[in-house]
Amino acid sequence: MKIGKFKIGLKKPPFIVAELSGNHDGSLKKALSIVDEVAKAGAHAIKLQTYTPDSMTLNLKKTGFIIKDPKSPWKGKSLYNLYKKAMTPWKWHKPIFDRAKKRGLEYFSSPFDEKAVDFLESLKVPAYKIASFENIDTNLIKKVSSKKKPVIISTGMATLREIKEAYNTARYSGCNEIALLKCTSTYPCSPLESNLKTISDLRKKFKCEIGLSDHTMGIGAALTSISFGASIIEKHITLKRSE
Repeated sequence: MKIGKFKIGLKKPPFIVAELSGNHDGSLKKALSIVDEVAKAGAHAIKLQTYTPDSMTLNLKKTGFIIKDPKSPWKGKSLYNLYKKAMTPWKWHKPIFDRAKKRGLEYFSSPFDEKAVDFLESLKVPAYKIASFENIDTNLIKKVSSKKKPVIISTGMATLREIKEAYNTARYSGCNEIALLKCTSTYPCSPLESNLKTISDLRKKFKCEIGLSDHTMGIGAALTSISFGASIIEKHITLKRSE
């Protein structure tokens, strides 16, 4: 598998992807600073998430659209307003990608609807990522895979049957380079719940590159994943945890 100038495989150093997510805190200046720090840290790629609040949820204040978890820092907040605050404005994508190129980083994103795929194609991304929450969206996977670029699929929350369906959908839709990421969809994830042995099992079952989308707080799970055959490691990145 190859993304841009980087070859990915067990005989190569792990491909390190830094996930920007909403850690720009609504500031393009901060987003660009994060790109600079990602490059300094030695990562290989920066990844964004491409969506709008309207492509993610409905602007309602009903049960199911308001966070009720008493332990959540967003208790009482609506999903719509949270997505509105966390999204990376589409007009920021090009300057962020341009900074990444200047710093020698590859760049790509997780689209959350087909319109986002068309937008990312206009920016000539070299690869795509399917987020865990979208790995059962076969129409999105078909759209992404039809571009015949490498596709990385996170497997959080998916059953083995659903992983097979996502993988086969990508393959039959024209994608010849597919990678799967072991992912536990909790934030943060305890290392005890990382289930890293799944990595070697997925590699045996699917005969493709396997990696880890790591939501733990430290680096132990990421380092250990390499011994189980992870060739890709994705980690969320921020400048200061207090911000």
